[in-house]
Amino acid sequence: SAKAPLETMTLDVFMREHYMPHALSHKRSAKKDEQLYRLHLAPTFKDMPLNEISRREVEVFHRAFLQKQSPASADHCVKLMRRALNLAVQWEFIEKNVLKGIKLFMVDNQVENYLDEEQLEQLLHVLRTDNNRTVCLILMFLLSTGARLNEGLTATWKNINVERGVWKVDASLSKSKKPRSIPLNDSALWVLEQLKSQGQSPYLFPSPVTGKPYTAITRAWYRLRKKAGVNIRIHDLRHTFASFLVSRGRSLFEVQQILGHSDPKVTMRYAHLSSKALQEAA
Repeated sequence: SAKAPLETMTLDVFMREHYMPHALSHKRSAKKDEQLYRLHLAPTFKDMPLNEISRREVEVFHRAFLQKQSPASADHCVKLMRRALNLAVQWEFIEKNVLKGIKLFMVDNQVENYLDEEQLEQLLHVLRTDNNRTVCLILMFLLSTGARLNEGLTATWKNINVERGVWKVDASLSKSKKPRSIPLNDSALWVLEQLKSQGQSPYLFPSPVTGKPYTAITRAWYRLRKKAGVNIRIHDLRHTFASFLVSRGRSLFEVQQILGHSDPKVTMRYAHLSSKALQEAA
């Protein structure tokens, strides 16, 4: 039986047989793509042939999606659809991508919340005294190093050099796919001294239940932040670390290196803090 012409292939067949295998080998967020497609795009578009997907229908879907989800989620769906059609054009399944240049809501959800000195004290008091020692120490380690949550949860003893005061983050765990070294300051070294896992586990923070790294510490975090009276995300501990570096006069280049931003544009979000520090210096 002759194969159906490529352009009449349905979006569903294209996503399953072509897009997803490609994404799995090229994208860290392939699982997210799969979920977005299955939950949100498939119900509306899965049986539609690639060459019949129209920009107008996607725009209507985009607007309607706002009724039940955030603008950022609506944008993610359209971006996924646009990327899929881009690949379909590259692989010569269709002539052109009808979603090229489609308008997004483009909400600025790069929210930064920083802890001020007083909030930091409140949080540290809870982290020093709460009974869930492992999670408290993880959070203090993140606050002392500016590392990403995943990097902290999976940190291993073999990558810690206490003498030199350096923690190496492997390329496989780093978002930028490049290895980097994070300097260990006094508070990070203090956290390491509290840990009982050295010699017992390859990991700094093994879960007392499984012995493996935690996959998530969200529930414990919600309880701890409520107790401390601060309403921030775990990722904001990284912003707080960066804000302290900048306001103590460290350069944006140093911040970029320590936080492991592959693009200096990302570090520029801290520029307003830097100009404040320069004013004070002057």
